[in-house]
Amino acid sequence: MPNLPPPPTAAAPGPTAAAPGSTSAGAGGSDQAGIRAANLALVTRTVFAATQPPTRADVAHTTAMTRSTVSRLVDDLVSGGVLTELEPVARAGPGRRGTPLVPDGGRFAALGLQVNVGYLAALVVDLAGAVRGRRVAADDLRSSDPAAVLDRLALLAAEAVASAPGLVLVGAGLAVPGIVSPGSGLLLRAPNLGWSDVDLPAALSGHLGDLSLVVGNEADLASRTVSSERPGRPGRLRDFIYVSGETGIGGAVVLGGTPLAGRHGWAGEIGHLTVDPSGPRCPCGSTGCLEQYAGKRALLAAAGLDPEATASALTDRVHAGNARASDAVDRAAWALGCAVAGAVNLVDIPVIVLGGHLREVAHLIRPRLESTLRGRVLSARWVPPTIETAGNDPAPGALGAAYVELERVVGDPAPWLARTGATRSAPGSGRIAR
Repeated sequence: MPNLPPPPTAAAPGPTAAAPGSTSAGAGGSDQAGIRAANLALVTRTVFAATQPPTRADVAHTTAMTRSTVSRLVDDLVSGGVLTELEPVARAGPGRRGTPLVPDGGRFAALGLQVNVGYLAALVVDLAGAVRGRRVAADDLRSSDPAAVLDRLALLAAEAVASAPGLVLVGAGLAVPGIVSPGSGLLLRAPNLGWSDVDLPAALSGHLGDLSLVVGNEADLASRTVSSERPGRPGRLRDFIYVSGETGIGGAVVLGGTPLAGRHGWAGEIGHLTVDPSGPRCPCGSTGCLEQYAGKRALLAAAGLDPEATASALTDRVHAGNARASDAVDRAAWALGCAVAGAVNLVDIPVIVLGGHLREVAHLIRPRLESTLRGRVLSARWVPPTIETAGNDPAPGALGAAYVELERVVGDPAPWLARTGATRSAPGSGRIAR
């Protein structure tokens, strides 16, 4: 792993960042550096968020900076590996041809990790949002030993990084299916894994070297792949309730593209909303939780299928008229509708995004789910809830974790330019300890 500690936090860029050199003659060097950092961030965010690659003139128009200022900043960002230039294109009117700008995927990347009940994953994602290295290992990790699992995860991470040489890793993010203590990265509890009070950063520190690790809830991080098309570019949906189905059910309430954290960072545990107090006992200790009806293993078992069966097998059984499978799907859709309706009534966000196995069985559960929402959401008469499906990335939590780390570069590229200079890193500089 490269010896690259997290960069210091620079002054946050504002909407009216001043051009370099625009301060008074008495301004100190720190003021000039802060202004330059703010302007670099503004240019970077503008290019990354654009739906079509902008030219320097487009950036100047959008940011209200002079073209000469934008040109100098872009030159720094291009030489520093944050932006890259495409082939010049002809202008519609008179003047020189413009050179479109896009994110540069050739220098910076982040490591996204995920521990799920059914698999481990390690991804290397570059600044343009492309997955450059991927390792996913399926397994049943219920009641597993944390130390052994994390050692395996570290090996996958090393393999993923080795498969994508020549990139500077800016950080690592780890997605886990449980509640995490903000800041410390302590996993307080992951009921379906059977883990409690696991210090994840400490357990992985010997493998990650100087690379910083940020730990978050799997559903919160996976929701980032819905609210963002890639690092720095907002997605089509910005306000939604994300419901992710695996062995259990995870969730996130997303407002303005950001998951609502709650007072302690534990918001969004929709899988442990009670839909029937007299229902089956859940590993969390409660009874009748949503995931006991709509979780993958619970749904398949209720349908008379092996817990490791596919969504296609469930679909085939339902379409063949199997009453047990149809009843299981109907009950799961009803339970999901009850839980989600309560969330919509509480937070007034009537867009529901289904991920994980819920995405795979959306065609089966949609009719009963929509019916339940219409009957239980108070505002449905005026704004009917809508159901969307997430993408099919096999490890969305790991991908979202990498996005979060890369957003730090988009939001403040100056420290990374200063640390790496204009010389691209040598192949192999992204190794981590095996």
